[in-house]
Amino acid sequence: MKGKVVLVTGGAKRVGAAICRRLHAAGANIALHYRSSAQEALALQAELEAIRPASVFCVQADLLNLQDLPRMVRDTVQHFGHLDALVNNASSFYATTLAEVDEAHWTDLVGTNLKAPLFLAQAAASELRHRHGAIVNIVDIHAERPMHGHLLYSVAKAGLVALTRALAQELAPHVRVNAVAPGVIIWPEEGNWEDEATRKKIVEHTLLKREGEPDDIARTVQFLISNAPYITGQIINVDGGRSINL
Repeated sequence: MKGKVVLVTGGAKRVGAAICRRLHAAGANIALHYRSSAQEALALQAELEAIRPASVFCVQADLLNLQDLPRMVRDTVQHFGHLDALVNNASSFYATTLAEVDEAHWTDLVGTNLKAPLFLAQAAASELRHRHGAIVNIVDIHAERPMHGHLLYSVAKAGLVALTRALAQELAPHVRVNAVAPGVIIWPEEGNWEDEATRKKIVEHTLLKREGEPDDIARTVQFLISNAPYITGQIINVDGGRSINL
């Protein structure tokens, strides 16, 4: 990863921050996208640049604004000179039932989880082809088996799985495109996930009987970018075996 440049969306917190730390530790320069988490983004930049100066570039953008997406790529290339990989990590997540769904939910959930990754890939395609780069999308095990009460989120992530495979075809042979599907890694910030009984029930459905860590996802992302030259169009579940035991 030394000298590689990776753009990570939603890189300021949670799994995104773990991805940034892991790739940075492996030698990559990071373009760290954030929307509203400026304080966390700048703190992470300071943390990583204390290790290696001038190695992190923070880029603010609203992924729902399509005009921002080419600018993110353009600013990254202008800052570092090139772009080697794109990690589509940013995601909105909350419950929507059929009775509750409205157009605002559609715009947000499909926009962040599917539309933005598509148009970011479009914006980055030329540079990634030139660099024989890679795209890694963060999907969800519930793309294959929808989560009850989370209609639109499940649909959006299923679309991102399909987009991963379609982009692998479109961008071959120069750019590899894969996805990582997390299971129980880090609990959502919204909803009833603080309930201990709910958490215990979910963890019991994993074969390994424990939660994963954000770095489990980060290590898999690093593998797909730097150590998987003959892998494209694939979805790797990182879920302790939960997806085969639901």
